[in-house]
Amino acid sequence: MQNQWDAKLYDRNHTFVSELATDLIEILAPQAGDCATRSTGGDRILDLGCGTGDLTNKIASQGVEVVGIDSATTMIEQARNKYPHLHFEVLDARNLQYKEEFDAVFSNAALHWITEPEKVIFGVHQALKSGGRFVAEFGGKGNVKAIITALYQALENAGYPVNTISNPWYFPSIAEYGNLLEKHGLQLTFATLFDRPTRLEEREKGVQNWLRMFANSFLDTFSSEQQARIISDVENQLRPVLYQNGVWFADYRRIRIVAVK
Repeated sequence: MQNQWDAKLYDRNHTFVSELATDLIEILAPQAGDCATRSTGGDRILDLGCGTGDLTNKIASQGVEVVGIDSATTMIEQARNKYPHLHFEVLDARNLQYKEEFDAVFSNAALHWITEPEKVIFGVHQALKSGGRFVAEFGGKGNVKAIITALYQALENAGYPVNTISNPWYFPSIAEYGNLLEKHGLQLTFATLFDRPTRLEEREKGVQNWLRMFANSFLDTFSSEQQARIISDVENQLRPVLYQNGVWFADYRRIRIVAVK
């Protein structure tokens, strides 16, 4: 199963994805060139899984060169329309061809979509210069556990057995991901796994929009009427735990890492 990306829906109802990563850019700490001393420019940074380019633009605003890549053509088209002055490419993170070109690789809310993490880590290592840093945040072990449990139950109720479902997500523990990094020549210097309940936009439609945006690979098999019934089932299951004062929340759990080549 492969998720289909509606870039306009993403920008309209899921701005929290980039807004919550502002402090991740602080950890990245982009280094601009020193024009006064005419030094050799600042950092060159790869934004891996850039989506519609909001964080790419924030990083670039700090005076560094950024290349944004994403495997979804719809996302890159939207990014190019919004930020025509920046460089975006449609690329699969499992097949990076860069060779020691970047001072840093940055990634937010993307790596949990790639179930072949070693291919990504290998490519990141190849792309980084010696001493380069890899700064990333994505879904960690236990991420959206309540939502997934409710979705699986709703699919079972609709006559779609869970054992026929291909989960599109990869949510590792710190130990698991740290071992992969070190296996491929990246030294883990910082790691944390933390709960981050996240308020969803459009209040009553919050879970519905989340499912249609991020779990459409589970739903596309069904007709519109069946999808509506499944989503309603998920909402009914989750209402006691993820609905507060008229607002839906997602039970996010994030892993954040910094590694150095």
